[in-house]
Amino acid sequence: MKAFVSLLRDNRNYRYTWTGQIVSEIGDHFNNIAVFSLAVAHTHSGLVVSGVMLARAIPAMLAGPLAGVTLDRLDRKRVMIASDLIRAMVAGLFILTVNRSDTWLLYLLSALLMLASPFFTSGRSSILPAIASKEELHTANSLTQTTQWTTLVIGTFLGGASVAQFGYHWAFFGNALSFLVSALCISRLFVAGRGFRPPKRALTETEVVRPWHEYVEGLRYMRSVPLILGLAMINVGWATGGGAAQILFSVFGEIVFNRGPAGLGTVWGFAGIGLLFGGGLAYTLGRRLSFENYKRAIVVCYVAHGVSYVLFSQSRSFAWALFYIALSRAGVGFSSVMNMSQLLRHVPDAFRGRVFATMESTTWTVMLLSMTAAGVASQSCDPRTIGTVAGILSSTTAIFWGWAHFSGRLPEPAREGVEPQEIEVHGEPTV
Repeated sequence: MKAFVSLLRDNRNYRYTWTGQIVSEIGDHFNNIAVFSLAVAHTHSGLVVSGVMLARAIPAMLAGPLAGVTLDRLDRKRVMIASDLIRAMVAGLFILTVNRSDTWLLYLLSALLMLASPFFTSGRSSILPAIASKEELHTANSLTQTTQWTTLVIGTFLGGASVAQFGYHWAFFGNALSFLVSALCISRLFVAGRGFRPPKRALTETEVVRPWHEYVEGLRYMRSVPLILGLAMINVGWATGGGAAQILFSVFGEIVFNRGPAGLGTVWGFAGIGLLFGGGLAYTLGRRLSFENYKRAIVVCYVAHGVSYVLFSQSRSFAWALFYIALSRAGVGFSSVMNMSQLLRHVPDAFRGRVFATMESTTWTVMLLSMTAAGVASQSCDPRTIGTVAGILSSTTAIFWGWAHFSGRLPEPAREGVEPQEIEVHGEPTV
């Protein structure tokens, strides 16, 4: 905790980024709870939740390559601000869905919201080594992710309670306002030298007109480094069941346990508590684990995650279900912090945008398939059965990672994530 306080006190850039993160992510969870609750209230079907999630997944998947190339070409700070402003406008339009009996506008606005998101989320990951020194990077990564999960707990609990108490309008308005606050915070970032622009490179006329070549270059880089490729693949393995899990959170809270928006918020809230615990454990152990022990820990995490999710789906008691979902997400939280630390250490600045955007879009692609299957299955299969299958699929990533580790296919690459010129400037910009 002392290291977190010191980072926020001494690092001006990170403090602004962190403040914007808190506000915008709490607003996001208000939106999530309101949208999913509204969709289920209109239809009483898990299929409509699947439809909303698909409407979010497809644009995120399609926008990934463009976001990656854009972030590795342009000023990442300006790209992030533009993403926030666009999302603020779209988030405000959700108010128009409240008094409608149909759901097509929920799908459309969800799609537009997620179309702009990769430009911000991948951008934030890309600039982290630029606003934190080598000594601060592990702390900054841990705080960023544990904050994300803290806001999940706060946002979902408050979101569920506020929707039940005050209605949907305030949730959507708060989400729109949060993006404006985030944009203001990001506008205050300052780094000397080239700022938040990636290293300059000479672009041929073909590359300017056809950015696909740059994206393919990023894919070649990922394939050439076994650890980076391995980290991308375990995201794919998790997503085979992770997409279904996103839908089932809503189904279990609203339908299986019949607890309405508050129940939905509680399930998401305990999931956030688990993520927070796992992230905190990763921060504590992260500096002590050797690279070999890190790889072994990832196997344990995904096995624990999958088994616990199966137990969650079979629980008849709401209290035990909350315990198991927290335990399941603790495994995800630990692995997420540890895996991101590896990426921040080893991915060069010139490739960060493409690597983070590719991993995000690939994960969304597989989640899309998982969501589709779960949504269709929800029309004829018991949610508990679907949950069991989702838990088993998510844990299969432990088999892949374990095989790659024990067969020697995951050597530690050279550390390139933080370059000498990427040192935090704490003072105010001068003219």
